[in-house]
Amino acid sequence: MKTRIAVLLICLAPSAQALSLLDAYQLAQRNDPAWQAASAARDAGLEHQAIGRAALLPTLNWSYNTSRNQSEVSQGAQRQDRDYRSHAATLSLQQPLLDFDALARYRQGNAQAEMARRQWQGEQHALLAKVVRLYSNALLAARRAQLVRERKHALGERLALNQRLLAGGAGTHTDVLETQARLNLAVAEEIEALDAQDVAARTLQGVIGERVALSQLQPLADGFALPSLIPADFDSWQRLALQRNHQLAARQQGLAVAEQEVQRQRAGHLPKVSLYASSRQSRSESENTYQQAFDTHSIGVQVSVPLFAGGGVSAATRQAGNRLSQARHELDGQIVATLDTLRRHYNAARSGQARVAAYGMVAASAEAQLQATRKSLLGGERINLDVLDAEQQLYRARLQLREAQHAWLLAWVDLQATAGTFDEDGLRRIATHFR
Repeated sequence: MKTRIAVLLICLAPSAQALSLLDAYQLAQRNDPAWQAASAARDAGLEHQAIGRAALLPTLNWSYNTSRNQSEVSQGAQRQDRDYRSHAATLSLQQPLLDFDALARYRQGNAQAEMARRQWQGEQHALLAKVVRLYSNALLAARRAQLVRERKHALGERLALNQRLLAGGAGTHTDVLETQARLNLAVAEEIEALDAQDVAARTLQGVIGERVALSQLQPLADGFALPSLIPADFDSWQRLALQRNHQLAARQQGLAVAEQEVQRQRAGHLPKVSLYASSRQSRSESENTYQQAFDTHSIGVQVSVPLFAGGGVSAATRQAGNRLSQARHELDGQIVATLDTLRRHYNAARSGQARVAAYGMVAASAEAQLQATRKSLLGGERINLDVLDAEQQLYRARLQLREAQHAWLLAWVDLQATAGTFDEDGLRRIATHFR
């Protein structure tokens, strides 16, 4: 118990500087390992464009070899021993003129680079939504722990009152036992709330990369109101998601990559034409050129026509075609999953305001009921258990109200993130509701 109280004191320790939602996002951009990995993956993926373009550009090679040779030359009855060194240097240039494989690799590289860019943009939207979620979860955990402490304090005061009344002959032993049981339950709930608060704080710390006290966070305003959904109908949100969702766009680029892979494998049956130029210098390169030096320059066209490769080209083409079919089905499945998720967030965002208003009325009613029950207890119309139930109902209503507020906020964020419309401007608008 002492350990948990120490954790609570650390989490609630006063801080010299508040940590806003925007501050948390900026820290996450610098320190979140998942975001750093996504940025590195994007940079690596963008290189596919240069790699694919290289297949269409000329290649320049230089080679040099030197060797020591010992030979015995016989011509009739004459024999001659030779001990000499040979040298050869070649500079060659080759430029593809007609190469379907290189063209497919170029297009494939462009698609892979665009896929990496889209994946990174999707990760950026995911980071925005994740920071809001973790920030919100930490605040909600702190609020839950605060309500439990208030509940425990109120039960402690009521237990002391019951004990005084019992000692004065105006109370009952049953009232003391009932209040003590509720107090014990509140202590257990406080332990659970402190554990959840510690987990929420540490999860947020893992993303922003810095130790954070929950007192640094700016709480959600009590009377906050999110703007109305624009557009209001689900069909418009569905069109937005199909057009702007970065994960779907990345899948579509993956389909383009698979299509170009089919073309690249088919190119194994097609001829290649290249422009070829070389400059070669050699000396004593062979027995036939002993003690002779050559300086040769050549230019021409090289044609390569594949005839038979053991069926490997046909098999690789069929394999690429099957993978293309797989990519199409995976894209269809991703579309279905994305639209299902979009619908769930849309429903939650659309009904969120009404849920918050309803829980607000529940909390107000529960507070009024508690006050009335306490007065009725003094008049003898209610008993101690009725007050305990009313206090428990008020605690639950206040917690449900705060949970509904955060759920509405997160549903609104998740809806825009799924539709591909949530960006840093959206985060700044959200941050105005935290004060």
